Amino acid sequence: MPVSYDADALAALADRQVSWQDKALPPAFWGRTVADVLADKPRLSQLPTPLLTLSEPGLRHNVDTLARWCANHGVELAPHGKTTMAPALWAMQLAAGSWAITLANGFQLGVARAYGVSRVLIANAVVSPLQLRWIADELAADPTFEVLVWADSVRTVELMEAARSAHVGPGARPLDVLVEVGGLDGRTGARDAETALAVGEAIAEASTLRLAGVAGYEGAIGHGVDEAELETVRAYLRDLGGIHTQLRKRGLYDADVVPVVSAGGSQYFDDVARVLAPLGEDGARVVLRSGAYITHDDGMYRRVSPLGESPRTDGDRLVSAMHGWVRITSQPEPGLAIFDAGRRDLPFDQDLPEPQLVRPRSDGAPVPAADGMTVTKLNDQHGFLRFDGDPVVIGDELRVGLSHPCTAFDKWGLIPVVDDPDAADPVVVDLVRTFF
Repeated sequence: MPVSYDADALAALADRQVSWQDKALPPAFWGRTVADVLADKPRLSQLPTPLLTLSEPGLRHNVDTLARWCANHGVELAPHGKTTMAPALWAMQLAAGSWAITLANGFQLGVARAYGVSRVLIANAVVSPLQLRWIADELAADPTFEVLVWADSVRTVELMEAARSAHVGPGARPLDVLVEVGGLDGRTGARDAETALAVGEAIAEASTLRLAGVAGYEGAIGHGVDEAELETVRAYLRDLGGIHTQLRKRGLYDADVVPVVSAGGSQYFDDVARVLAPLGEDGARVVLRSGAYITHDDGMYRRVSPLGESPRTDGDRLVSAMHGWVRITSQPEPGLAIFDAGRRDLPFDQDLPEPQLVRPRSDGAPVPAADGMTVTKLNDQHGFLRFDGDPVVIGDELRVGLSHPCTAFDKWGLIPVVDDPDAADPVVVDLVRTFF
């Protein structure tokens, strides 16, 4: 069945009042609904700094680009919703044809259920009896709801089976489980074929579980994009596909199951399709779980994405659809300016922000590039900008490029979406609510 979501619950977000808890908006907007704020078509100049914004054309370009790429390469897409934790953005991805939304834990699944997402892949093991019982109740209450979880050990399977068998009757819908395949020095996942096959057999033998396929995360295996690293990733993916083939040969899949074979973050999705898509010819459903592609970035993913600055596959390039906006508050010494954003506002775990442009100081003035400027350090609430000459003064506002979407969204509960991030004073066309 096609995946669905609760459009009415999403629409109700527009009726929420904004308040002092929404640091992206000024006091003049507090007490008004999101719909009322947007009706006035506010400009970027009406919002305080520091600020994170999203680009409407950039988001749509990226969502359409990867949806088209997946269709052309014979794979499905279940984008990792933990990147944004924004149901409005999940809806955009689902409307573009995504097969499911991927999440990481029970809390995130709760957000998805609150907004009616009907098919969720949890890219993790669920061993908490409380969460397993809740998931069982959700499956019983809603026959359209589907959820798939992972297991990388027989012990995990035993814990799931024990929690569920004490809670559900013999006629209950089974919980679909994927065998997680890992690799040496990786993260989770069975480290060898013998373990993975034992996990598959344990799932198939359990009375309240159903073997639904295999999955893994090649981003924990590869650490670069040179040919040696790419071959390491491909070898891992061949092993993952091989586990699925052996499970099928052993007859461990139920006759009515379309096995899922899933991998693919935002760094190696081209190789995932190259290695695993042929399994679709034998009846498997090959599913990518890329998440960061929706905004791409001006750092890590710009460098390593197959559709980044050095593309490794066909298709349109992804574009950065998220930006930070900061204001110079101090110039304590020559060549140094301090701005009003820090680690609590902008991502910093992969790369520091990249100065891109300076907002015009007067109406009608051109938008100058932030040439010769470098962000060298972030404190909690301050950033350090180094430069030659005197290109900025106190009060200037800069746009900065950001790296790693997964640690950008979690700092903002409400994110303005602008019509053109390159404009002198962009129009705010949406406000996206996140749930972290």
